[in-house]
Amino acid sequence: MEVILADNLGFCYGVKRAIQLARDSASPQRDSFTLGPIIHNPQMVARLADEGVGTIDSLDQIEKGTVIVRSHGVGPAVYKAIENKGLTMVDATCPHVRKAQMAASELSKEGYQVVIVGEKKHPEVRSIREWAGEGAYVVETVEEAGEVSRCGRIGVVAQTTFSGKKFKDIVNILLDKANEVKILRTICTATDQRQDAAVRLSREVELMLVIGGKNSANTTRLAQLCSEICETHHIETADEVRPEWLENIKKIGITAGASTPDWIIKEVYVKCQKK
Repeated sequence: MEVILADNLGFCYGVKRAIQLARDSASPQRDSFTLGPIIHNPQMVARLADEGVGTIDSLDQIEKGTVIVRSHGVGPAVYKAIENKGLTMVDATCPHVRKAQMAASELSKEGYQVVIVGEKKHPEVRSIREWAGEGAYVVETVEEAGEVSRCGRIGVVAQTTFSGKKFKDIVNILLDKANEVKILRTICTATDQRQDAAVRLSREVELMLVIGGKNSANTTRLAQLCSEICETHHIETADEVRPEWLENIKKIGITAGASTPDWIIKEVYVKCQKK
């Protein structure tokens, strides 16, 4: 059996940066916390907890210490609340997310109707929307794009991990919704690279294993793309690999989301090699 790793997989720059900032902020007194999981990978979040970085869901849960803004970013009101409580802040917002936030803010100030292409419930999209101010649309599908009201000027930004193809399809609908449409394609390069590499590998193998948090949007999207081409399983750890999947398989492909640690990828690779 041949096991092939995708050309681009695993931690991206923004995730590596966030993890390093969190580790640098670790405290023996356990008064260092990320506001929400720093990345969408439960195993990495657990490891950070062991190293002295906890997780809180609300600023109401702490009165002192260090708050780490996670890679997905937050809105301006959260920065103000951290300041008002006198907490130390470490900003681990991914630079690409920050770029999308600022793009949405500038479009709003320039008088555009802001449309954010992305998943409504994703924390990154929520943060971008808060920077865009009141009245911004969030559009996830072509059908939702069709429901956007016509107006004079539309400004478009994207969730950094959104599908490039879906973004293009949605933009094509939005082009007919206004006299002027300003498109800022804020999908990050790492997302494009991982999606392209996963699709290429899927065409060469019989089975794809996509590794990453079940709560990770970019990993889920990789699994969706691969499943359109060959048999695909989205797993978080090597323990989830089932022997029957590998029976009579000659070529297995492995890819991983941008928030998947190297050690988990290696464990899956080694387990498949032993079959």
